[in-house]
Amino acid sequence: MKVAFAAAALFVSTACKVDAGANADSQQNVAAKVQVTVHAKAGPRQFNVEVARTAAEQERGLMFRTNLPADGGMLFAPYPAEGGGPREASFWMKNTPSALDILFIRPDGTIAAIAENAVPYSEQPLKSGEPVSAVLEINGGKSAELGIAVGDKVTWTGR
Repeated sequence: MKVAFAAAALFVSTACKVDAGANADSQQNVAAKVQVTVHAKAGPRQFNVEVARTAAEQERGLMFRTNLPADGGMLFAPYPAEGGGPREASFWMKNTPSALDILFIRPDGTIAAIAENAVPYSEQPLKSGEPVSAVLEINGGKSAELGIAVGDKVTWTGR
C-alpha cells in the first residue's frame, strides 16, 4: 500500500511539473502585438499583428500557423533583427501552410514591394528588390481586397 501511495504521489508530482512547464512554454510563445496601419488611397487599413524582433522569431515567422485572424499577421521590425541597417529582404514560405501577402517596407515607411498570395510551403525566394527596414505579413489576398499598394505608408505603435 505504501508503494502504491508513493507511486501515485510521484505521478501527481510529475504531472504537475509537466503542466507547469507547458504553461510556461505557452506563455513564452505569446508574441507582443502592435497595431499596424497601412494608409491606402481608399483609407486606413488596420491590423493587430505579432512582432518578430529577434533573429529566432524572424526565422520562425508564421511557420506552422493555420489560424491567422482576418486582421492578424506578423511584423518583422526591425528587419533584419541582427541590425546593420536596412538591406534587401528575401522570404520564403517553407513550413507555412497559409497563403500570405508579404509587404516590404522602406526605412521611410512606404511599401517598396508586395509579394501577393505567396504559395504555401514554397521555397522560392520572394525578394524586396531594394533595402527595407521592416516586413509585414498578412493573409493572402488582403492587399488587393483592401486596396493596399506599393507606395502606401505603413505606421505602427512604438515606431
